[in-house]
Amino acid sequence: MSSFLKLLWVFLLSLGLNIVWENAHVFLYASYQSAPITKYILLRASVGDAIILTLLAIPFLYWDFFRKRIWLIIPLGVVVSIFIELYALHTGRWAYNEYMPLIQFLSIGLAPTIQLGLLGFLVYLIVL
Repeated sequence: MSSFLKLLWVFLLSLGLNIVWENAHVFLYASYQSAPITKYILLRASVGDAIILTLLAIPFLYWDFFRKRIWLIIPLGVVVSIFIELYALHTGRWAYNEYMPLIQFLSIGLAPTIQLGLLGFLVYLIVL
């Protein structure tokens, strides 16, 4: 399979899994930009996550170092998620409710922190 087709499959599978993830975890959030969270917002977030995972897949397609260490998507995805969460919370993009389990020393949600690493690993195992 060509690299382009692999990237396309990474995007499509990432999109599907992120749609499921976002909808399954929406109850952990209080709001998005101080407004209710809609299906459109969840879809937009899923598309953004799928784009991130597709971009992160590029080194795993082209460089042997990464291809032989597919597990590296887990820490890479977690680090990207940490930065996204810190930015989003600092700028008020979204807010958690009392049900969100927190990583105490960072004060960010556990579910969104593991999302890209976990789903990325599953997608890469299937596609790459």
